[in-house]
Amino acid sequence: MRVEIGQAVQRTEDPALLRGDGRYTDDLNEPGQAYAVMVRSAHAHGILKRIEFEKAKRMPGVLAVYTGADLAAYGTHKCEVPLQNRDGSPMRAPLRRSLQTDKVRYVGDPIACVVAETAVRAKDAAEAVEVDIEPLPAVTAANEAAKPGAPLVHEDVPGNCALDFHYGDSGKIAAAFANAAHVTRLALRNTRVVVAAMEPRAAICAFDEGSGRFTLSAPCQGVLRMKSQLADIMGVAPEKVRIRTWHVGGSFGMKGYIYPEYVCLAHAARALGRPVKWTDERSGSFLSDHHGRDHEMGAELALDEEGRFLALRLTGHANAGAFLTPFGPQPATRNAVRNSISVYRTPLLEISTKVMFTHTTPTGPYRGAGRPEANYYMERLIDAAAAEMGIDRLELRRRNHIRPDEMPYKAPSEAVYDSGDFPAILEKALVAADVRSFPERKKQSRRNGKLRGLGIGSYLEATAPPGKELGGIRFEPDGSVTMLSGTLDFGQGHAAPFAQVLATRLGLAFEKMRLVQGDSDQIAFGAGTGGSRSMMMGGGALAQACELVIQKGRELAGEHFETSPADIEFREGKFVVAGTDRSIDLLSLAKDRPKALDVSHVSDVIPSSFPNGCHVAEVEIDPETGAVEVVRYSAVNDFGTVVNPMLVEGQTHGGVVQGLGQVLMENARYDEAGQLLTGSFMDYALPRAGDVPSSIGVASHPVPATTNPLGVKGCGEAGCAGAMTSVMNAILDALGELGIRHFDMPATPQRVWQAIRDCTSAH
Repeated sequence: MRVEIGQAVQRTEDPALLRGDGRYTDDLNEPGQAYAVMVRSAHAHGILKRIEFEKAKRMPGVLAVYTGADLAAYGTHKCEVPLQNRDGSPMRAPLRRSLQTDKVRYVGDPIACVVAETAVRAKDAAEAVEVDIEPLPAVTAANEAAKPGAPLVHEDVPGNCALDFHYGDSGKIAAAFANAAHVTRLALRNTRVVVAAMEPRAAICAFDEGSGRFTLSAPCQGVLRMKSQLADIMGVAPEKVRIRTWHVGGSFGMKGYIYPEYVCLAHAARALGRPVKWTDERSGSFLSDHHGRDHEMGAELALDEEGRFLALRLTGHANAGAFLTPFGPQPATRNAVRNSISVYRTPLLEISTKVMFTHTTPTGPYRGAGRPEANYYMERLIDAAAAEMGIDRLELRRRNHIRPDEMPYKAPSEAVYDSGDFPAILEKALVAADVRSFPERKKQSRRNGKLRGLGIGSYLEATAPPGKELGGIRFEPDGSVTMLSGTLDFGQGHAAPFAQVLATRLGLAFEKMRLVQGDSDQIAFGAGTGGSRSMMMGGGALAQACELVIQKGRELAGEHFETSPADIEFREGKFVVAGTDRSIDLLSLAKDRPKALDVSHVSDVIPSSFPNGCHVAEVEIDPETGAVEVVRYSAVNDFGTVVNPMLVEGQTHGGVVQGLGQVLMENARYDEAGQLLTGSFMDYALPRAGDVPSSIGVASHPVPATTNPLGVKGCGEAGCAGAMTSVMNAILDALGELGIRHFDMPATPQRVWQAIRDCTSAH
């Protein structure tokens, strides 16, 4: 089958998944395996006085009960983001051990691990473990944790502040605000979300005594990162650890690193001399999987008398939870810097974020990881500034767009935008959304007793930081071709677009290619998947590997035809002697010279890309019930070269649904004692089909990137950025009829109804 870049090709993973032949971690079983269950803290904060487990150890089928004392020789879980406080001092990152020994710091904090012959017996024994905790006061909100006298999460972190982050020139910013003709200020809440991947975390670990080697199978976002982390914690050389991943049922940032449970499994597998398996239950996932978002930010925009932006300032708190996860501080600090000015010419930028410890589940990256939030702050400010200054909100955006003739554009974040046509995308989005006819639709909604609002959500994302990636190509004896990449597919569908790259560059048959990503023994290098980097860096590395194959092939074809390699041309999958009809196809040459054409290539550093777009949402609100319905949705995006339009559209749809889910319903809430009030799907709502508009229009306006071999820009997280901004702006546009100027997500019926009642009674 002839397939090339730009064609809408179905995912090659789907037939197996649709047949029920997917292989997820919980599907794996090893001969003689035992089962583990975790014992977790029921208190958010307290002194761990005693763990009584003798009764549990005597229960039928129980093999062991491990506590923190058993794991004392191992290392700690580390934060991998090297950030500094504004005064240059290092960030405070208290040690996090896999099992607590002295204090507990959030509900769900792991205390012990029970291993038994069956999962049921392990669970029964875990419930029999008696834990004596002396409760202490807890604090769950970041701004509350910053107040004097707040309960300390860690005794060695004064004021609960892990990081006092600052970026920008405060003097210049202050002057810009002092001299501005107008300043718009908003206090914005970015709610905490539960990641809620379809597949809970699970793992199975085996230990080979002869080689001293651990093999851990677990869903993840990159096997080599997990390998280095587990080796570091276990105190062994990296070659003593193998990580394997099969199908992954979603991650969104959450499954990107080693969790305490995996260390417990490795210890148990070595101590017991048999494989040990653990699969989380959904109730455990709500507590133990890291959460996302949770920022409280004051946003300020300074404008001149004509509405041109002078400076943007963000000041606030980010909730780290009880411990710093490997990338936990990144979203509200570096990523806020890189993404907040979006597509707008903004000379000055200042970001001041205090990352605070609280007695809650640790937070980490969640689809977009600071990118949607940063764009959200800017778009909310623009709508508010337009209303305050009496300037049309579209005109205010047009007036401040970075223009194509300004590329490359050095932003105040120090990022350099290499490409983009932001004004054209806005205009194309307005046409796609039929904004011209919105007034008529608004009148019809009013006749039906509904409020109707239209929201604009422009966005720009700086994808993952510059980095290298593996692009490997291996020609197999049976005529198939193996692609190797250090990225990892956790639902995106890498196999098809990667194969499209090889089919286009090497003229290979699409159906002959397979992808290897999930075995650290086969991957020589790799930074994994995250930050919308896979096609940009993984695909880019494969494109470069194709060129190396062609170079090798010319040499070998020259030998085959007894001519100079300079006389060999490569076209449509064949090496041809120039000016003759003599040729040999690539696969035949590879079969004649086994392994001679194989390539294991690590790319040079590939820079970030800057996907951007404009989403337009329309909502209807029933003022009698507060119910919000997204009734129309259009998105125009610049993802550079689009390798597979079908997959890009699917990724956009998924991101949009997650974004509107956070705006309309998702909100992880704690009580004053630190108990998670939204600890199950009975009280934590996720968007269902009925909550999503019947059609999400997706159009492309590609301006290829100039900084990677394929010209691609990441697409996996952009839908969140467009949806959060456009849907919330649409809600406020609708509520503006009643005089409501500010409203924070989530726009649940109860909260919207209450806001309407409060506004009505005030007037």
